[in-house]
Parts: sequence; structure tokens; C-alpha cells
Amino acid sequence: MKTLIKCALSWSLLLSFWGFGSAQLFGADPRLRLVQTIALEGLTGRLDHLTIDVKGERLFIAALGNDTVEVLDLRDGKRVQTLRGVHKPAGVLYIPDRNRLCVASGGDGSLKVYDATSYDLLKSFPDLDDADNLRYDSNKKLVYVGYGSGALAVIELAHFERVAELKLKGHPESFQLQSEGKRIYVNVPDARQVAVIDRERREQAAALPMEQSTGNFPMALDEPSRRLFIGCRKPAKLVILDSQTGAQVGDVAISDDTDDLFYDARRKRVYISCGEGFIDVVEQDSAGKYERAEHLTSFAGARTSYFSPESDRFYLAVPHKPDQSASIKIYQPK
Repeated sequence: MKTLIKCALSWSLLLSFWGFGSAQLFGADPRLRLVQTIALEGLTGRLDHLTIDVKGERLFIAALGNDTVEVLDLRDGKRVQTLRGVHKPAGVLYIPDRNRLCVASGGDGSLKVYDATSYDLLKSFPDLDDADNLRYDSNKKLVYVGYGSGALAVIELAHFERVAELKLKGHPESFQLQSEGKRIYVNVPDARQVAVIDRERREQAAALPMEQSTGNFPMALDEPSRRLFIGCRKPAKLVILDSQTGAQVGDVAISDDTDDLFYDARRKRVYISCGEGFIDVVEQDSAGKYERAEHLTSFAGARTSYFSPESDRFYLAVPHKPDQSASIKIYQPK
């Protein structure tokens, strides 16, 4: 009997040890932990970019393949509104100080501005072919719209005026505005460059070449540390540039088909959603170098996402596939 008890205890200790070891080895304690799923029943097409109303706990989704914008109540975990009358929406932008929702409707080449309470359409700006990414300058109260074969349109919302055009050498993908400086960094993959725009002079001031790593679509900016994070598809890499000089300070291999990435300043991490079916987490170590610290299995085609520092959540858009339903997966960073 004593022998049997000793054997049982030995096996228990061994299993406990193996369980601990396998948890560490196989990522049972990941840097992103799935905490909620919100189903998107009836959506069968591609899902594009997202935006959030932190105070109102709402998530807005550009459901490009369904010609709709979907509004989710994050508190109750359900869809509460569907905006129709948009054609291939790509970018969405919630503006809290005016309670406005801007939608880049790429299919009909317009920017649509909605009251974010009643969801009434307030204004539609035409002649924005292939309207795509959106950004907001909260200091100047200006919306920037990437569109066409190479331009950013500048929209002043207070009086619904289109006030300027910033010319580029190709269609703009993701772009970022300095909050303290006057620069706008714009991914222009067709020109194999990151365009640097002086937004006071409203012209391109410089170009950061992207010759070795191309297909530069998503982007994030760590302004205090002068770091620009560029997601490239050819080959699949995260390229880190000095935002002042343009010098490459590092690169990290990532999964294929990324379309969104975000910088978590609190943890010095970059979260990268990849359509190959992974979320990659790149971290800066104590020596200032970057490495892929996590390679989380996600969902096929889930290449768009949103990270909110205020709510401390990472939102992943999962499109409908034959073996998966459309949904939003919500992760808690650890």
C-alpha cells in the first residue's frame, strides 16, 4: 500500500511539474488572453478597420464585404445598430469631442459623417475615390482621409468644409500624426516609401525609402522614443525606423498578411494582427532591441484589429469562413 501511495504521489508531482512546464512552453499564460467573444451573425464578407467610443463602450466595425457599419455594445456584448447606405466601408473614426462617426466609403468614393447618437447622416463628402484610412487631429479639429492614387484630404468638421489636399506618390495606406510635432507619416507601398508630410506647410517634406521590405500597409508610432513601426508583407516583417532620421533600427519576422498593428506604450509592445491566422506580439527588451515574444494562433483572415489603451483591450475582427463564424474577439493584455 505504501509503495502504491508513493507511486501515486510521484506521478502527481511529475504531472504537476509537466503541467507547469507545458503551460510556459505552449503559451498557456499568454500576453493576450481572450476574455470575450461577440458574435456577428449574418455577416459573411470581409471586415475592415475598427474604432471605439471608450466612454460609451461602443465598437464600430467597417463591414466592407457587407456594405454596412456595425455598432457593438461592449457592455452587453451585442450588436445594437447597423448603418446601411455605405458602399465598401474601409475606415471608421469615432470623434469623442463632437460625438461624430466618420466612415470612409471606398466603393462610392465618399466620407460620410454621422451623428453618433441618432446615427443620422449629417454630411457626405464626394470625390474621394477608394477612400480608406482616417485620422483625427484633435488639436486642430481636422479629419484626414487617405484616398485615390495619392492624396490625403483634410476635412474641417465644425463647418463641414474640405480645406486642403496633401499630394502623395501613390495610394496611402495607414498613416500616423504626431501629437506634439507637425509631421504625418504615411505608408505609400506603391512608391516603396514612407512619406513624411509637414502638416503646417501641407506638403511632403521627405521620403523614408522601403526598398528591402515592401508591401508596407499598417503603421504605429511611438512618438516619445522616435520609433516608427511598419508592418511589411514582402517579406513579412515588422520594420522599426527612427522617426526623425529614417534609419532602420531593427526588424522582426512576423506572420503573413498583416493589415493592422498597434503600439502599447505601457508595456513597450506591438500587437500585430495577421490574416495568416496569428497575432504576433513584439516586445522591446531592456537593451532596446525588439523580438517576437508571442505567436498566438487566432483565426483565418483575421488581419484587422484595434487596441485601446484607455480600455486596455485588443479587439480582433474575425471574418466568416466555411469553418468559422464572424465575430469580434476581445483580448486582455497581460
